[in-house]
Amino acid sequence: MNRGTLLIHNGHETEPLSGALGVPIIQTSTFDQGDLSGHHEYDYARSGNPTRKALEEIIAGLEKGAKGYAFGSGIAAIASVLGIFSAGDHLIAAEDIYGGSWRILNTFYKRWGLEMTAVDATDPDEIRRAIKPATKALFLETPSNPLLKITNLPVCLGIAQEAGLISIVDNTFMTPYLQRPLELGADIVVHSATKFLGGHSDVISGLAVTKTEALGKQVYAVQNSFGAVPGPWDVWLVIRGLKTLKVRMDAQEASARLIAAWLKAHEKVCAVYYPGLPDHPGRHLHEAQAAGAGAVLSFKTSTREQALAFLNRVTLAATAVSLGGVETIASYPVMMSHASLPPAERERLGISDTLIRISVGLEDAEDLIADFAQALA
Repeated sequence: MNRGTLLIHNGHETEPLSGALGVPIIQTSTFDQGDLSGHHEYDYARSGNPTRKALEEIIAGLEKGAKGYAFGSGIAAIASVLGIFSAGDHLIAAEDIYGGSWRILNTFYKRWGLEMTAVDATDPDEIRRAIKPATKALFLETPSNPLLKITNLPVCLGIAQEAGLISIVDNTFMTPYLQRPLELGADIVVHSATKFLGGHSDVISGLAVTKTEALGKQVYAVQNSFGAVPGPWDVWLVIRGLKTLKVRMDAQEASARLIAAWLKAHEKVCAVYYPGLPDHPGRHLHEAQAAGAGAVLSFKTSTREQALAFLNRVTLAATAVSLGGVETIASYPVMMSHASLPPAERERLGISDTLIRISVGLEDAEDLIADFAQALA
Protein backbone atom coordinates (compact mmCIF):
# COMPACT_ATOMS: atom_id res chain seq x y z
CA MET A 1 0.00 0.00 0.00
CA ASN A 2 1.07 3.58 -0.59
CA ARG A 3 1.86 5.81 2.39
CA GLY A 4 -1.45 7.65 2.28
CA THR A 5 -3.40 4.40 2.34
CA LEU A 6 -1.34 3.10 5.26
CA LEU A 7 -2.46 6.08 7.31
CA ILE A 8 -6.03 4.73 7.14
CA HIS A 9 -5.41 0.98 6.89
CA ASN A 10 -2.98 0.72 9.78
CA GLY A 11 -4.14 -2.47 11.48
CA HIS A 12 -6.55 -0.64 13.78
CA GLU A 13 -9.34 0.23 11.34
CA THR A 14 -12.06 -1.39 13.41
CA GLU A 15 -12.61 -2.43 17.02
CA PRO A 16 -12.95 -6.25 16.89
CA LEU A 17 -15.68 -6.73 19.50
CA SER A 18 -18.21 -4.23 18.15
CA GLY A 19 -16.95 -3.48 14.66
CA ALA A 20 -16.72 0.23 15.49
CA LEU A 21 -14.70 2.23 12.95
CA GLY A 22 -12.21 3.53 15.45
CA VAL A 23 -10.03 2.77 18.44
CA PRO A 24 -11.94 2.89 21.75
CA ILE A 25 -10.83 5.22 24.53
CA ILE A 26 -10.01 3.01 27.52
CA GLN A 27 -10.20 5.59 30.29
CA THR A 28 -8.85 3.70 33.29
CA SER A 29 -5.93 3.83 35.66
CA THR A 30 -5.83 0.15 36.56
CA PHE A 31 -6.98 -3.27 35.35
CA ASP A 32 -8.62 -6.23 37.09
CA GLN A 33 -6.01 -8.97 37.42
CA GLY A 34 -8.55 -11.72 38.04
CA ASP A 35 -6.77 -15.02 38.48
CA LEU A 36 -3.21 -14.12 39.53
CA SER A 37 -1.88 -17.45 38.32
CA GLY A 38 -1.77 -16.29 34.68
CA HIS A 39 -0.06 -13.52 32.72
CA HIS A 40 -1.96 -10.28 32.20
CA GLU A 41 -0.92 -7.82 29.50
CA TYR A 42 -2.24 -4.82 31.42
CA ASP A 43 -1.98 -4.08 35.12
CA TYR A 44 -1.47 -0.32 35.60
CA ALA A 45 -2.03 2.33 32.94
CA ARG A 46 1.41 3.89 33.31
CA SER A 47 2.86 0.59 32.11
CA GLY A 48 0.36 0.04 29.32
CA ASN A 49 -3.09 0.94 28.01
CA PRO A 50 -4.96 -0.59 25.03
CA THR A 51 -5.63 2.82 23.45
CA ARG A 52 -1.97 3.79 23.80
CA LYS A 53 -0.87 0.42 22.45
CA ALA A 54 -2.91 1.04 19.29
CA LEU A 55 -1.10 4.33 18.61
CA GLU A 56 2.27 2.76 19.40
CA GLU A 57 1.61 -0.03 16.91
CA ILE A 58 0.35 2.43 14.29
CA ILE A 59 3.42 4.69 14.45
CA ALA A 60 5.78 1.68 14.43
CA GLY A 61 4.09 0.47 11.27
CA LEU A 62 4.22 3.87 9.59
CA GLU A 63 7.92 4.31 10.38
CA LYS A 64 8.68 0.66 9.49
CA GLY A 65 10.13 0.05 12.95
CA ALA A 66 9.98 -2.82 15.45
CA LYS A 67 8.46 -0.99 18.43
CA GLY A 68 6.69 2.31 19.02
CA TYR A 69 6.19 4.25 22.26
CA ALA A 70 3.92 7.18 23.12
CA PHE A 71 4.77 9.96 25.55
CA GLY A 72 3.14 12.99 27.13
CA SER A 73 5.00 15.43 24.84
CA GLY A 74 7.63 15.56 22.14
CA ILE A 75 10.31 16.59 24.60
CA ALA A 76 9.22 13.75 26.92
CA ALA A 77 9.86 11.36 24.03
CA ILE A 78 13.30 12.86 23.41
CA ALA A 79 14.21 12.95 27.12
CA SER A 80 13.10 9.34 27.56
CA VAL A 81 15.13 8.14 24.57
CA LEU A 82 18.16 9.98 25.96
CA GLY A 83 17.46 8.21 29.25
CA ILE A 84 18.86 4.96 27.81
CA PHE A 85 22.36 6.46 28.09
CA SER A 86 24.57 6.66 31.18
CA ALA A 87 26.73 9.20 32.99
CA GLY A 88 30.03 9.57 31.17
CA ASP A 89 28.54 8.79 27.75
CA HIS A 90 29.17 11.26 24.94
CA LEU A 91 26.62 12.26 22.31
CA ILE A 92 27.05 14.16 19.05
CA ALA A 93 24.15 16.41 18.07
CA ALA A 94 23.39 18.69 15.16
CA GLU A 95 24.09 22.24 16.29
CA ASP A 96 20.79 23.65 15.04
CA ILE A 97 18.34 21.17 16.57
CA TYR A 98 15.10 22.32 18.20
CA GLY A 99 15.83 24.57 21.17
CA GLY A 100 14.08 22.24 23.61
CA SER A 101 16.29 19.36 22.53
CA TRP A 102 19.37 21.53 22.93
CA ARG A 103 18.22 22.60 26.40
CA ILE A 104 17.57 19.07 27.69
CA LEU A 105 20.97 17.93 26.40
CA ASN A 106 22.98 20.95 27.47
CA THR A 107 21.43 21.55 30.89
CA PHE A 108 19.37 18.69 32.40
CA TYR A 109 21.38 15.71 31.16
CA LYS A 110 24.64 17.62 31.37
CA ARG A 111 24.12 17.83 35.14
CA TRP A 112 23.87 14.03 35.18
CA GLY A 113 27.17 13.56 33.37
CA LEU A 114 25.99 13.16 29.78
CA GLU A 115 28.38 15.05 27.50
CA MET A 116 27.37 16.62 24.19
CA THR A 117 29.31 17.97 21.22
CA ALA A 118 27.36 20.11 18.75
CA VAL A 119 28.43 19.91 15.10
CA ASP A 120 27.35 21.23 11.73
CA ALA A 121 25.60 18.05 10.59
CA THR A 122 25.49 19.24 6.99
CA ASP A 123 29.23 18.44 6.98
CA PRO A 124 29.65 14.69 7.64
CA ASP A 125 33.37 15.20 8.34
CA GLU A 126 32.47 17.23 11.43
CA ILE A 127 30.62 14.20 12.77
CA ARG A 128 33.62 11.97 12.11
CA ARG A 129 35.98 14.37 13.89
CA ALA A 130 33.70 14.59 16.94
CA ILE A 131 33.66 10.83 17.60
CA LYS A 132 35.72 9.72 20.60
CA PRO A 133 35.91 6.56 22.72
CA ALA A 134 33.02 7.59 24.99
CA THR A 135 30.70 8.52 22.08
CA LYS A 136 27.51 6.47 22.17
CA ALA A 137 24.99 8.28 19.96
CA LEU A 138 24.31 10.70 17.12
CA PHE A 139 21.26 13.00 17.30
CA LEU A 140 20.06 14.54 14.03
CA GLU A 141 17.16 16.62 12.75
CA THR A 142 16.47 17.26 9.08
CA PRO A 143 15.22 19.65 7.88
CA SER A 144 16.57 21.55 10.86
CA ASN A 145 14.57 23.92 13.00
CA PRO A 146 14.31 26.82 12.16
CA LEU A 147 16.73 27.28 9.23
CA LEU A 148 15.65 24.19 7.27
CA LYS A 149 19.19 22.92 6.73
CA ILE A 150 19.41 19.47 5.17
CA THR A 151 21.53 16.67 6.58
CA ASN A 152 22.62 13.79 4.37
CA LEU A 153 20.93 11.03 6.35
CA PRO A 154 22.32 7.95 4.53
CA VAL A 155 25.90 9.24 4.83
CA CYS A 156 25.69 10.48 8.43
CA LEU A 157 23.77 7.44 9.63
CA GLY A 158 26.36 5.28 7.88
CA ILE A 159 29.09 7.02 9.88
CA ALA A 160 27.16 6.23 13.07
CA GLN A 161 26.83 2.58 12.08
CA GLU A 162 30.54 2.25 11.34
CA ALA A 163 31.39 3.72 14.75
CA GLY A 164 28.86 1.57 16.60
CA LEU A 165 26.72 4.56 17.62
CA ILE A 166 22.98 4.63 18.22
CA SER A 167 21.51 7.12 15.76
CA ILE A 168 18.45 9.19 16.67
CA VAL A 169 16.53 11.33 14.16
CA ASP A 170 13.83 13.88 14.98
CA ASN A 171 11.31 13.44 12.14
CA THR A 172 8.73 15.98 13.36
CA PHE A 173 8.89 18.31 10.33
CA MET A 174 8.60 15.56 7.72
CA THR A 175 6.46 12.87 9.44
CA PRO A 176 6.57 9.26 8.18
CA TYR A 177 4.37 10.34 5.28
CA LEU A 178 7.27 12.27 3.73
CA GLN A 179 10.41 10.74 5.28
CA ARG A 180 11.35 7.47 7.00
CA PRO A 181 14.73 7.72 8.70
CA LEU A 182 14.73 4.08 9.85
CA GLU A 183 14.76 2.99 6.21
CA LEU A 184 17.78 5.26 5.68
CA GLY A 185 19.75 3.69 8.53
CA ALA A 186 18.54 5.34 11.76
CA ASP A 187 18.10 3.34 14.97
CA ILE A 188 15.47 5.52 16.67
CA VAL A 189 13.01 8.10 15.33
CA VAL A 190 11.32 10.66 17.59
CA HIS A 191 8.34 12.92 16.94
CA SER A 192 6.51 15.74 18.56
CA ALA A 193 3.07 14.34 17.75
CA THR A 194 1.72 17.70 18.90
CA LYS A 195 2.64 18.99 15.45
CA PHE A 196 1.65 17.49 12.08
CA LEU A 197 0.69 14.04 13.38
CA GLY A 198 -2.00 15.42 15.69
CA GLY A 199 -2.47 18.27 13.27
CA HIS A 200 -5.13 20.36 15.00
CA SER A 201 -3.30 22.24 17.77
CA ASP A 202 -5.39 20.46 20.38
CA VAL A 203 -3.09 17.82 21.88
CA ILE A 204 0.37 17.54 23.43
CA SER A 205 2.05 14.22 22.67
CA GLY A 206 5.33 12.60 21.63
CA LEU A 207 6.35 9.37 19.93
CA ALA A 208 9.46 7.23 19.55
CA VAL A 209 10.05 4.27 17.23
CA THR A 210 12.97 1.85 17.45
CA LYS A 211 14.41 -0.22 14.63
CA THR A 212 14.93 -3.29 16.82
CA GLU A 213 13.12 -5.09 19.62
CA ALA A 214 16.26 -4.85 21.78
CA LEU A 215 16.35 -1.05 21.58
CA GLY A 216 12.61 -1.04 22.17
CA LYS A 217 13.05 -2.82 25.48
CA GLN A 218 15.51 -0.15 26.58
CA VAL A 219 13.16 2.68 25.65
CA TYR A 220 10.20 0.93 27.30
CA ALA A 221 12.17 0.56 30.54
CA VAL A 222 12.61 4.35 30.62
CA GLN A 223 9.00 5.00 29.58
CA ASN A 224 7.71 2.79 32.37
CA SER A 225 10.15 4.23 34.94
CA PHE A 226 9.73 7.91 34.08
CA GLY A 227 6.00 7.55 33.49
CA ALA A 228 5.88 10.47 31.04
CA VAL A 229 2.98 8.87 29.19
CA PRO A 230 -0.09 10.42 27.55
CA GLY A 231 -3.66 9.82 28.65
CA PRO A 232 -5.97 7.79 26.39
CA TRP A 233 -7.92 10.84 25.21
CA ASP A 234 -4.73 12.54 23.96
CA VAL A 235 -3.67 9.28 22.32
CA TRP A 236 -7.04 9.04 20.56
CA LEU A 237 -6.67 12.59 19.20
CA VAL A 238 -3.33 11.67 17.62
CA ILE A 239 -4.83 8.50 16.11
CA ARG A 240 -7.61 10.60 14.63
CA GLY A 241 -5.16 13.21 13.34
CA LEU A 242 -3.05 10.60 11.56
CA LYS A 243 -6.00 9.65 9.36
CA THR A 244 -5.96 13.03 7.62
CA LEU A 245 -2.17 13.49 7.52
CA LYS A 246 -1.90 12.89 3.77
CA VAL A 247 -4.50 15.44 2.69
CA ARG A 248 -3.24 18.01 5.19
CA MET A 249 0.42 17.65 4.27
CA ASP A 250 -0.29 17.69 0.54
CA ALA A 251 -2.39 20.85 0.78
CA GLN A 252 -0.08 22.61 3.24
CA GLU A 253 3.01 21.86 1.18
CA ALA A 254 1.35 23.16 -1.99
CA SER A 255 0.62 26.46 -0.22
CA ALA A 256 4.09 26.60 1.34
CA ARG A 257 5.69 26.38 -2.10
CA LEU A 258 3.61 29.32 -3.36
CA ILE A 259 4.27 31.42 -0.27
CA ALA A 260 8.01 30.71 -0.28
CA ALA A 261 8.28 31.80 -3.92
CA TRP A 262 6.28 34.96 -3.18
CA LEU A 263 8.43 35.84 -0.15
CA LYS A 264 11.56 35.26 -2.22
CA ALA A 265 10.54 38.09 -4.53
CA HIS A 266 9.49 40.55 -1.80
CA GLU A 267 11.66 43.66 -1.42
CA LYS A 268 11.63 43.54 2.40
CA VAL A 269 12.63 39.89 2.58
CA CYS A 270 16.37 39.25 2.37
CA ALA A 271 16.38 35.43 2.74
CA VAL A 272 13.93 32.53 2.50
CA TYR A 273 14.66 29.05 3.87
CA TYR A 274 12.57 26.28 2.31
CA PRO A 275 13.81 23.03 0.72
CA GLY A 276 11.18 23.32 -2.01
CA LEU A 277 12.82 26.40 -3.51
CA PRO A 278 14.96 25.74 -6.61
CA ASP A 279 17.98 27.53 -5.10
CA HIS A 280 17.86 25.94 -1.65
CA PRO A 281 21.38 24.55 -1.09
CA GLY A 282 20.08 21.21 0.16
CA ARG A 283 17.19 20.78 -2.25
CA HIS A 284 18.52 17.88 -4.33
CA LEU A 285 19.76 16.03 -1.26
CA HIS A 286 16.39 16.49 0.44
CA GLU A 287 14.49 15.26 -2.61
CA ALA A 288 16.64 12.12 -2.61
CA GLN A 289 15.68 11.18 0.96
CA ALA A 290 12.18 12.65 1.38
CA ALA A 291 8.95 12.62 -0.61
CA GLY A 292 8.19 16.33 -0.24
CA ALA A 293 9.38 19.68 1.05
CA GLY A 294 6.91 19.95 3.92
CA ALA A 295 4.93 22.91 5.19
CA VAL A 296 7.46 24.82 7.32
CA LEU A 297 9.53 27.70 5.99
CA SER A 298 11.48 30.58 7.49
CA PHE A 299 12.41 34.01 6.20
CA LYS A 300 14.40 37.04 7.26
CA THR A 301 13.33 40.63 6.95
CA SER A 302 15.81 43.42 6.40
CA THR A 303 15.43 44.78 9.94
CA ARG A 304 14.23 43.69 13.36
CA GLU A 305 11.55 46.37 13.23
CA GLN A 306 10.12 44.88 10.04
CA ALA A 307 10.01 41.42 11.61
CA LEU A 308 8.17 42.67 14.70
CA ALA A 309 5.80 44.74 12.57
CA PHE A 310 4.95 41.65 10.52
CA LEU A 311 4.21 39.61 13.64
CA ASN A 312 2.07 42.39 15.09
CA ARG A 313 0.11 43.05 11.89
CA VAL A 314 -0.49 39.59 10.46
CA THR A 315 -4.11 38.47 10.96
CA LEU A 316 -4.61 35.05 9.32
CA ALA A 317 -1.57 33.56 11.04
CA ALA A 318 -1.46 33.12 14.79
CA THR A 319 1.69 34.53 16.37
CA ALA A 320 2.48 31.57 18.57
CA VAL A 321 4.81 28.72 19.41
CA SER A 322 4.35 25.27 17.85
CA LEU A 323 3.61 24.28 14.26
CA GLY A 324 1.85 21.68 12.15
CA GLY A 325 -1.76 22.67 12.87
CA VAL A 326 -4.55 23.36 10.42
CA GLU A 327 -4.07 27.06 11.06
CA THR A 328 -1.00 29.00 9.90
CA ILE A 329 1.36 29.87 12.75
CA ALA A 330 4.07 32.54 12.67
CA SER A 331 6.81 32.07 15.26
CA TYR A 332 9.67 34.28 16.39
CA PRO A 333 12.47 31.79 17.19
CA VAL A 334 14.67 34.19 19.21
CA MET A 335 11.83 34.63 21.72
CA MET A 336 10.09 31.27 21.30
CA SER A 337 11.53 27.93 20.13
CA HIS A 338 15.19 28.93 20.55
CA ALA A 339 14.99 31.39 23.43
CA SER A 340 16.97 28.95 25.60
CA LEU A 341 20.04 29.21 23.37
CA PRO A 342 22.61 31.82 24.44
CA PRO A 343 22.32 34.95 22.23
CA ALA A 344 25.85 34.54 20.90
CA GLU A 345 25.10 30.94 19.89
CA ARG A 346 21.87 31.96 18.18
CA GLU A 347 23.68 34.66 16.25
CA ARG A 348 26.42 32.24 15.21
CA LEU A 349 23.83 29.82 13.87
CA GLY A 350 21.99 32.55 11.97
CA ILE A 351 18.93 32.58 14.25
CA SER A 352 18.70 36.35 14.30
CA ASP A 353 16.07 38.81 15.50
CA THR A 354 14.97 39.25 11.87
CA LEU A 355 14.04 35.57 11.46
CA ILE A 356 10.41 34.45 11.29
CA ARG A 357 9.29 30.82 11.02
CA ILE A 358 6.02 30.02 9.28
CA SER A 359 4.06 26.80 9.61
CA VAL A 360 1.63 26.97 6.70
CA GLY A 361 -1.89 25.83 7.48
CA LEU A 362 -4.95 25.00 5.41
CA GLU A 363 -6.06 28.52 4.61
CA ASP A 364 -6.19 29.49 0.94
CA ALA A 365 -2.66 30.41 -0.16
CA GLU A 366 -3.97 33.48 -1.98
CA ASP A 367 -5.48 34.81 1.25
CA LEU A 368 -2.30 34.12 3.20
CA ILE A 369 -0.18 35.95 0.64
CA ALA A 370 -2.51 38.95 0.72
CA ASP A 371 -2.33 39.00 4.52
CA PHE A 372 1.47 38.68 4.49
CA ALA A 373 1.65 41.52 1.97
CA GLN A 374 -0.25 43.93 4.21
CA ALA A 375 1.75 42.82 7.26
CA LEU A 376 5.06 43.50 5.50
CA ALA A 377 3.79 46.81 4.17
